[in-house]
Amino acid sequence: MRTKIKTKLILGLVFLFIVIICFGILGIFYVNRLSNDASMILKDNHISVEYCNHMMKALDKLPEDKSQFLQFEKTLQLQEKNITEPGEFKATSEVRLLFDKLKNEPDSFKEFKEIRKAVFKIEDANQAAIIHKNAIAAKTATQANLWFTIIATCLTLIAFTFIVNFPSIISKPIRVLTDGIKEIAKKNYSKRIHLDRNDEFGVLAETFNTMAEKLDEYEHSNLAEIKLEKTRIEAIVNKMNDGIIGLNEKKQILFLNSVAENLFGLKEKEIVGKFVSEVALHNDLLRTVLQNDTKKQLKIFIDKKESYFNQESIVIQTDNGIGGQVIILSNVTPFKELDVAKTNFIATISHELKTPLFAIRMSTQLLEDTRVGELNKDQKEILESLKGNSDRLLKITGELLNMSQVETGQIQLRKEPTKPDIIVLRALQAVQQHASKMGVILKENVAKDLPAISVDEEKTTWVLINLLTNAIKYSNENGVVEIKVVKENDQLVFSVIDKGKGIEEQYIPHVFDKYFKVPGTIEKSGTGLGLSISKQFIEAQGGTIWLKSEYGAGSTFGFNITVSHNNIK
Repeated sequence: MRTKIKTKLILGLVFLFIVIICFGILGIFYVNRLSNDASMILKDNHISVEYCNHMMKALDKLPEDKSQFLQFEKTLQLQEKNITEPGEFKATSEVRLLFDKLKNEPDSFKEFKEIRKAVFKIEDANQAAIIHKNAIAAKTATQANLWFTIIATCLTLIAFTFIVNFPSIISKPIRVLTDGIKEIAKKNYSKRIHLDRNDEFGVLAETFNTMAEKLDEYEHSNLAEIKLEKTRIEAIVNKMNDGIIGLNEKKQILFLNSVAENLFGLKEKEIVGKFVSEVALHNDLLRTVLQNDTKKQLKIFIDKKESYFNQESIVIQTDNGIGGQVIILSNVTPFKELDVAKTNFIATISHELKTPLFAIRMSTQLLEDTRVGELNKDQKEILESLKGNSDRLLKITGELLNMSQVETGQIQLRKEPTKPDIIVLRALQAVQQHASKMGVILKENVAKDLPAISVDEEKTTWVLINLLTNAIKYSNENGVVEIKVVKENDQLVFSVIDKGKGIEEQYIPHVFDKYFKVPGTIEKSGTGLGLSISKQFIEAQGGTIWLKSEYGAGSTFGFNITVSHNNIK
């Protein structure tokens, strides 16, 4: 039968509790007994001695001082009520008899000596009682001291035994179990614990041994399989076309696949276990990769040609925090080449389309001239449709050409000092007819005495026209589109404000992305490139483009251009 540690502790504590209770009860009993003995001495005997002293003082002044008769009488009456000891009653009666005789024959009374003897008898009886009761109290105190000494000695021995033996009952098996766990942590699964105990520690030791046995079986049965899987994973990593570097939580290099070896010009066996920062001191590409927090595309000269790589860093999270990091360099050179080919193709096609489109536009303008001939109603409608479609095609080809410039990084800027009101005027003239057709009122709000800015006038005007066109397109009929230019610190702020539908907050971050269109818009013919091109044109001139919109209340598109200190107002 197993005895639980909890049961042992409860029994020991209950025993100590009972001893403490008994010790307390015994102490209270003897303290109360001593208190009662002392109070009896004070209450009965000591008071009688005081009465005797008062009577002796009164006798010394009698019979000359008549007032002492009354004082003696009061004291004697009190004494008669406080008779507690043997012989005290007889002595008190004798004093009463002699005092009555003294009161009746004060002048002839000659027995003062006898009355004093009677008072002394009362005093002697009470003093003897005081001595006797004091002896009883002393005996009680001696008994209490003896019992307290015995109990305190027993408690001390029990506590000492408890202090000496109990810690070893708990600490020894814990120490043995701790040593066993340390061995298991070192993968010494042959470790066993032997505790001859019939309590929880014995159960724990048996459980530990079972666990160690299972771990030992698992270690031997799966070690070969684990090694095989490790070899297989290493083979897969080495066969990948991406460069892969593995780091542990201390930034030490764990592995380097063959592609990464070729990229960095390193050998895995030479750098495994070294800190990556230490290796990067002597390797420019590795240093660049570690510093590439912005995930900028890397251009690396390898295999006698320029190649492009996208960097991805994967942080490995464990229950205890960060467990390491894997850096992946993906070769995107084929995609880059296809993108360049696509851009060149679009630029070529757009450029080639412009010539016939201009010819079509000129032809439609000639057909509108009445000198060539009058057109009937149906012909005018067809001509109007042809004119609108050619304008849209010209706009699309223009945007595609601009985008090809942006993607190839060949934006050509002709920057020169330009007054902002001229840019605004040309933009308004370009969209006036479209605004009138849509029933939208254009409002100009340009601050006075604005300084000139150094910009590419054509591209900046194109951006402003694009913002105005969008504002007109999404404004309500008879709505107002305001163009505003103000100076804030060292920047000119161009704003186009409409009171249209506005843009939902979830779409605002993507408005300036290529080919993005806000879901739910009725406009289907656009390319989704206008705002993206506008962003590139403004940023190429050192400015910033921005958007503020509240769904249901309208939008404000704008851009800021820094005023050069060399410009003159």
